[in-house]
Amino acid sequence: MKLYSSSISGNSYKARLLLSQLGIPCTIVAVDILKGESRTPEFLKINPNGRTPALDDDGFVLAESNAILAYLARGTRFLPDDRRRWALAFQWMFFEQYSHEPYIATSRFLLQHRPDSPERAAALTARREGGWAALKVMEGHLSKNDFFVGDYTIADIALFAYTHVSHEGGFPLDDFPKIRAWLERVKSQPGFIKM
Repeated sequence: MKLYSSSISGNSYKARLLLSQLGIPCTIVAVDILKGESRTPEFLKINPNGRTPALDDDGFVLAESNAILAYLARGTRFLPDDRRRWALAFQWMFFEQYSHEPYIATSRFLLQHRPDSPERAAALTARREGGWAALKVMEGHLSKNDFFVGDYTIADIALFAYTHVSHEGGFPLDDFPKIRAWLERVKSQPGFIKM
């Protein structure tokens, strides 16, 4: 297997983390998105959408981080067999991509990799409410649960990737003790690696 991965991307980190936790050997191919390496003609042959991560499993190429998580986790403890718990894992992964990542991850990218400007300030302001709302939903769920779907699953990996660096996007977790405790539980899982 080869994983085309950006070191600054939480979406790429998700795949690297699960590969580590599954103990699957994989060649990591570094893609510097800040230098436009995901937009080259060569990379666009791998993923026409021009984004990382992309997984090449012996010629089968798969893009989109949560699709990669589902592909790798099928038949493992990281993706429940039970129909309802399986659906809940995907519910949280869709939540991550629709209600969490567009606010928290994009704010982080803007603050870390874009110069200060009125446009950047306006873009950050537009993301505040959505980011705080996502964190409140997570805090509420984690006030009654150790993980998002029973035991530790790919739903936790998907949400961990950008939540653990949310402060870099202007979303400190001081008022979210349940999320902070969950982050520590995720970090204590076998095979855990840092971003």
